[in-house]
Order: sequence, then C-alpha cells, then structure tokens
Amino acid sequence: MSTVVMHNVVSVDGFIADAADEVGPLFEWYGNGDVPLVEGGAMKVSRASAEYVKPIWAGIGAMVIGRHLFDITNGWEGRPPAGEHVVVVSHRPRPEGWHPEASYHFVDDVARAVAKARELAGERTVAVAAGDVGGQALALGLVDEVAMDVVPVVFGSGKRYFGSVDAQHLLEDPHVVVQGDRVLHLAYRVRR
Repeated sequence: MSTVVMHNVVSVDGFIADAADEVGPLFEWYGNGDVPLVEGGAMKVSRASAEYVKPIWAGIGAMVIGRHLFDITNGWEGRPPAGEHVVVVSHRPRPEGWHPEASYHFVDDVARAVAKARELAGERTVAVAAGDVGGQALALGLVDEVAMDVVPVVFGSGKRYFGSVDAQHLLEDPHVVVQGDRVLHLAYRVRR
C-alpha cells in the first residue's frame, strides 16, 4: 500500500507562502546548485539536495492538492510536477475544456481525495500538498509522514504549512535530515 506524505517547501517560521501567495525566496534553492533535478531542466540544486529529491520525485504516483493551488498554477497545464496523477480537493468541477487528456480528478472531500490518490498511486507514494488540505489530511489521520524543505527565511505571516490544524499531533524523531545549499530537508513519520 502507498505511503501518504505531506510535503512542501517552508520558511523557518512555518509558512509556505505569504498572504498574497508569493513564495519569495522559498524556491531559490532550486537554482543555486550545479546538479539538474530533471534531465535538461533549468532547476539545478546542490548534490546533497539532488540525491535526496530525485528519488522522492521518482517515487510519487499521485498528488493531492487543493483547488486554490490548482487555480494559481493552472494545474501546471496538465503536467504534474511529480507523479502521473493529481487529485484536486474542490467543490467545483474540473474547468470545462481544461486539458481533457490530463489525469486530474476533482473530489469534494479530503478523505475521498486521499483514497482516490492511493488507488491511482498503487504502491507508489501519495504526495499531499501542505497547507489547508494537508492539514485536514493530517487531522483525519491520513498522513503517514511529514516532509519539509526548510529554507532559512522568516516570513512572519502568510499561508501556514499545517493550515488551520488546531490540535496536537506527535511526530517521531526525523528519519531524514539532509543539509542542502540554503535548504534543510527533513522528514518525520507520524506517531500512531
């Protein structure tokens, strides 16, 4: 069965974007190295980050995102940044005529979205975007692991990594700690 991993790039103080959805310096580490993340791609990172990120991305079978992320990225024009399938949590249907060939599924409930993503991913990883949808999945006990790429910047306010989670959730000690260039990759299993 697939592992469900909540993931995002995050500021030291726990924000994935500012209030205007701008990521500022959070993604700068994607261009500060000399190792391409994808063949022929412009994103180049440090060797340590590449050795960590490449197998993670290769292992993703499906992503779960919220409608807000879908709207601001236009669903990456039907080509997910990782994995083959995207499940969008939304009360609105897929936009009419939007990339009919793309394996994007619109589901109106977080639990059903994670279940659909698990079905689509098979044995591969389900990546759940942090923020409101990720926080809801964590609160429902659907997340197996919390992963974050921590960038040394303080936002002070903005969109929170865990969304509006208002209860305590225990994590194990990090089983992944990788120091990249201007980023620290961390992963924690969720304590059951």
